[in-house]
Amino acid sequence: MDWLKAPATEQGRAIMAGLVSPVDLTEGYLEAAARAPLAPRIYARLTPDRARVESVAAHDRARAGLRRGLLDGVALAWKDNIDSAHVGTEAGSALLKGRIPLHDAGILSAATAQGAVCLGKTHMTELAFSGLGLNPPVATVPNAYDAALVGGGSSGGSAVAVALGLAAAAIGTDTGGSVRLPAAWNGLVGFKPTPGAVDMAGILPLCRRFDVAGPIARSTEDCAEIFALIRGTTAPDLRGAAPARLRLMVLDGLPFEQARKEPVAAFEAAVAQLAAAGASITHATLSCVEQAATLSPLLFAPEAYALWRDQIEAAPELMYPPILDRFRGGRDISAADYVAAWDRLDQLRREFAAAVAGFDAVILPTAPILPPEITRLETDAAFFASENLLSLRNTRIANLLGLPAISLPTAQPACGIMLMGAAGGDLALLRTAAAAETALRD
Repeated sequence: MDWLKAPATEQGRAIMAGLVSPVDLTEGYLEAAARAPLAPRIYARLTPDRARVESVAAHDRARAGLRRGLLDGVALAWKDNIDSAHVGTEAGSALLKGRIPLHDAGILSAATAQGAVCLGKTHMTELAFSGLGLNPPVATVPNAYDAALVGGGSSGGSAVAVALGLAAAAIGTDTGGSVRLPAAWNGLVGFKPTPGAVDMAGILPLCRRFDVAGPIARSTEDCAEIFALIRGTTAPDLRGAAPARLRLMVLDGLPFEQARKEPVAAFEAAVAQLAAAGASITHATLSCVEQAATLSPLLFAPEAYALWRDQIEAAPELMYPPILDRFRGGRDISAADYVAAWDRLDQLRREFAAAVAGFDAVILPTAPILPPEITRLETDAAFFASENLLSLRNTRIANLLGLPAISLPTAQPACGIMLMGAAGGDLALLRTAAAAETALRD
C-alpha cells in the first residue's frame, strides 16, 4: 500500500497497529517533496529538522503505548499564513518577505501537543485575497490534475500537497472559499468551520469576521479528526452515518448562474446518487441568499484593505496588480455603508436560518467553473477578473451567512459538491457529510 496517499486516519491506525512508523512516513514525505519537480511551487518551505524530531518522538510513543491520539505521528502541511516558530511565515506576499514569527499559531501548537508532525508551509495566494491561486510574484500553485491549470486559492499549496502525496493532510484558511475551492479543484475534501470555532491567534488575517482555519484531506473522517486536533477536543463519532435519512435542500438560482456544464453535470449526478441512496431532496430559491451576495463588495475588501493598507501602500509595486486592485477596491467604501451592510447581513442570516430549518444541509456546486489555465489568466486581465469572481461565488455564500460548509469530491475531476450546515452546527454537518460521502463513493 502507498501509505503516502492513504487518508490521515488510516495512517494513524496503521501506526497504532505497528504497520508503519511515523519516522518512515515523515521521511517518505520529505523525500517525495525533494524529488517532485512541482514541489517548489507547492511548499514555500519545508521544516525537515522539526519534522524529524517530532516523528522520532511519535515513533517512541507508539512503541511505548503512549500515543496521544489517532493522528499522533501523522505528517501535516500548513498554509503559509499560519505562524510557525522561527520559520518564515510570509502569506504568499513579497511585502512580508523575511517575516519570522517567534511562536507557533495556536492551532499549530494544539496539533503539535497531540503529536502531529509539521512538514512545512505551503504556498498560497498573495495575502489570501483570491480564489484562483495565481501568484506570479511568489509562486503559482499548479493543479494536481493538470499543471497547466491553477490549483485554486488561497490555500492551493495545502490542497495540492495532499493530492500529490506530499502530505497526509493539510490546514488552510477560508475567508470566501479558500479551503473548499482548492479542495474541490484537486479532488479532495475541504471543511470550513463556523467562524469563531477555531482559535485564530497567530494566523495572519484577511477579514477577521469571516476568517476561519480548516482542514483539507482525503475523507470527511480525516477532516473531523483534524478539526478536533486543532481545537484540542474530541472528534465526533461518525459511525453509522447513513444517507437514507438525510434531508437536503438544493439551493437553486444564484449558484447556477453562468455555471459551466461540467460542474453542473457533476453536481446533478451527485444529487442523483444521494437520492438513490434514500436522501430526501428539496429544491428552493432563496432571495435572502441573492441579497446577501450583493453585499460582498461592501464587506470583504474594506476590511482587508483596512488591515493591510499600511504595508500595501508602502510598497505597492511588490504586489501582483490584480490583487492590489482587489485590496484597493475597499479604499473608498464609507464606514456608514460598511456598518449598514453588516446590519443588513445579520438580518439576512436570520431569514436564511428560518428558511432552511429542518434540513440537514443545503447543497450546491462547490464552484461554478473548472480551474482555468495559468497562461490565459496571466495574459488576459478581463478573464482573470471574471473567473476570479466566479471561482468564489458559490463558496462565499457560506461565509456571508456565517455557516460551516464542506466540499466533497464528485465523480467528475475538479468538481465538488458543497454542503452547508447550521451556524455552530459543525459536528452535525460533519456527520451529514460522512453520510453523503458513503453514497457518493458507492
